[in-house]
Amino acid sequence: MSGHREILKRRCRLVNGPLIVGAGPSGLALGACLKELGVPFVILERSNSIASLWRNRTYDRLKLHLPKQFCQLPKLPFPDDFPEYPTRNQFIGYLESYAAHFELSPRFNETVQSAKYDDTCGMWRVRTTASGPETANRSAEVEYICQWLAVSTGENAEPVIPEMEGLRKFGGQVIHASDYRSGETYQGKRVLVVGCGNSGMEVCLDLCHHKSFPVMAVRDSVHVLPREIFRKSTFELAVFLMKWFPVKVVDKILLALSRMILGNTERYGLKRPSLGPLELKHMQGKTPVLDIGALRKIKSGDIKVVPGVKGFLHGSVELVDGRVIDVDSVILATGYCSNVPSWLQDTDLFNKDGFPKQPFPSGWKGKSGLYAVGFTRRGLSGASHDAVQVAEDISRVWKEETRQAKHIVACHRRCISQI
Repeated sequence: MSGHREILKRRCRLVNGPLIVGAGPSGLALGACLKELGVPFVILERSNSIASLWRNRTYDRLKLHLPKQFCQLPKLPFPDDFPEYPTRNQFIGYLESYAAHFELSPRFNETVQSAKYDDTCGMWRVRTTASGPETANRSAEVEYICQWLAVSTGENAEPVIPEMEGLRKFGGQVIHASDYRSGETYQGKRVLVVGCGNSGMEVCLDLCHHKSFPVMAVRDSVHVLPREIFRKSTFELAVFLMKWFPVKVVDKILLALSRMILGNTERYGLKRPSLGPLELKHMQGKTPVLDIGALRKIKSGDIKVVPGVKGFLHGSVELVDGRVIDVDSVILATGYCSNVPSWLQDTDLFNKDGFPKQPFPSGWKGKSGLYAVGFTRRGLSGASHDAVQVAEDISRVWKEETRQAKHIVACHRRCISQI
């Protein structure tokens, strides 16, 4: 009897067009491109708003790391009065305007539990559960049936919290950088920031501005580049140079210019990787740090750089070099990961880490109508590239099938009229 009730609780919905999972920038970009091509679609979003990561998991002082022309989504540029590096709130406002402009209406509070291709019917079966007060009077479980499935949940769907010895007995506050908003509550405190990527650097800088005492634990090597070189975006310069030179040559140019502007970062505990910044990004997806002021604080001693963490003690941390330092709080700037492996079943498009097996620009299309949008490790410009490609690919099939359907209906009507 209970099994019968479970079946009744779950409703089936046939999607007339692709099903898009995720209403972040990637999902919105794909929706806009499909809208322009006249293809219907459904967008599912597990949170209660668009761009939930930007809205709920970013710190107050965040700005886009790249100039706005490299971050705008297809079909609608940023407003002319936006600065070159829009703020967090400006970018959220842009995404809201983008969704309104293209009349995108995601189905919020629907979390995908599983998605699997059904060979018998040649369709995708996507099971979701709904949450929130609006679900009180409707089914809590839905199974969507669709011909095309677009995965747009992004590279940063879940925070990575590594296993660290003794962390439970530390006693002080421990949060992931995704829960950090401002250094205001850390004033006067000694704060250990674990991680030296863009988030770790900027959290340390923000802590300095709020009169905290940040200590940054650097386990791995890292490339630190100036955000601008000769008043031009470093990223823009790299894109220009890539048109003329191979990656390794461009890396050498960027590193020479960076050393001239920033000095030798290894003197301050920031060892550079053996691979150049662009080659490392392309091969491993590791993004270089674009410095906006943290390095100056490191040079002055306001941000202390220490080697990796060996383990935690009560109120202190033991470093890999044997030193023990007292700290009040810990912020884990340890990155994010894809959540695709937790719900997408039996697919050859994604690897075990939830990223396309094929490198950019070939990782957007799989078999049986499966697509990936925004997993290029190239930021918003990569997501826009994927969105355009996926929309055009689906549109070709959609329009052909629509023409065939109209032809069959027309022939059927002619036959009836002749009877």
